[in-house]
Amino acid sequence: MIAFGAAVAMMYFGRLFIVTLVIAITIAFLLDPFVELLMKLRIPRAVSSFLICAVSLGFMYLIGLAAYTQLALIVKDLPTYSEHIQGLIERVTQQVEQAERRATELLAPRRQQEEAAPTPPPQPEPAARRRRSADPPVATPPPRPAEIPEVRIRDEKRPLIEYLYGNLSAFYYAILMASFVPFLVYFMLSWKEHMRRSYLHLFEGQDRQAAARSWEGIADMARAYVFGNFVLGVIISVLSAVFFYFLNLPYFLLIGPLSGFLSLVPYIGMPLAMIPPFFVALPVYPGLGPYVLIGAVVGFLHLMALNLLYPKLVGSRVHLNPLAVTVALMFFGILWGGVGLVLAIPVTAGVKAVCDNVQGLQPYGKLLGD
Repeated sequence: MIAFGAAVAMMYFGRLFIVTLVIAITIAFLLDPFVELLMKLRIPRAVSSFLICAVSLGFMYLIGLAAYTQLALIVKDLPTYSEHIQGLIERVTQQVEQAERRATELLAPRRQQEEAAPTPPPQPEPAARRRRSADPPVATPPPRPAEIPEVRIRDEKRPLIEYLYGNLSAFYYAILMASFVPFLVYFMLSWKEHMRRSYLHLFEGQDRQAAARSWEGIADMARAYVFGNFVLGVIISVLSAVFFYFLNLPYFLLIGPLSGFLSLVPYIGMPLAMIPPFFVALPVYPGLGPYVLIGAVVGFLHLMALNLLYPKLVGSRVHLNPLAVTVALMFFGILWGGVGLVLAIPVTAGVKAVCDNVQGLQPYGKLLGD
């Protein structure tokens, strides 16, 4: 229990370092088959690793450039979106007020009848009370104002440097850790054989064989999970983009892939996938019908991918039961935030791969498995 608590504390306080390392290891496992393919062409491992990393960075740059051009157009149209959003809020507010008024009319008719009933005429005042009211009022001395001490409220403002540091330090460290990912991936690929031999030399006998099987099991699981999710995301993105194109939604080349890959986020993928098309549809469709159609199609694609394609592309290699997945999402979501929701399943599947290949930990692997 002490070791488990220390591990949890290390994962929480060192989350930036550990998340960066996990992402780099996952990418290295994913790119390693391409490096092996180039090595079969008599290209050295260092050169093959450099070429694969360069091509991957170039591919990501092209995707980022295409997304940036679409986002720049959206930024230009933000005033139009703000006007439509403000009008939508006003219409919703009016509808809510009308619904409240109708509910009040239905649920409280007696109160409205009492308010609408005529008020009785005022009764004549008695003569004695009229005589007392005619007497001149007795002058009373004005109350002395209490002495209130003067209190000066000093508006203390934080220095600009401290304010910027407090709000931008988190982004600075995240960008700093992200800048290490390409270098980590390159060194993991180019020094793979050395790292594998050194890692296996830490064990002896049967433990060395179990460590080798665990290494291969984690690598196969990472490739299957990332590649399966990527293929699934591409399929949903293409179908979504085609549907948004026929629906005359603007920026369908950006909204389709964004909605498709957001749909892969566990448990909250469906509502996240509906946000981008709903947003770009605001200046196009003022009525409610198109939004219902968009939500129905996005939900259908999400359910089809989750129930039909996900078990074949990803679930057959991960082998985690739903309870273990849910607990892992809760645990890593609390520890690492939104990134934890994405990394929870591959990390848990990696732990299961280790447990399946170590004899003393096999019962835990069965506990996590399906």
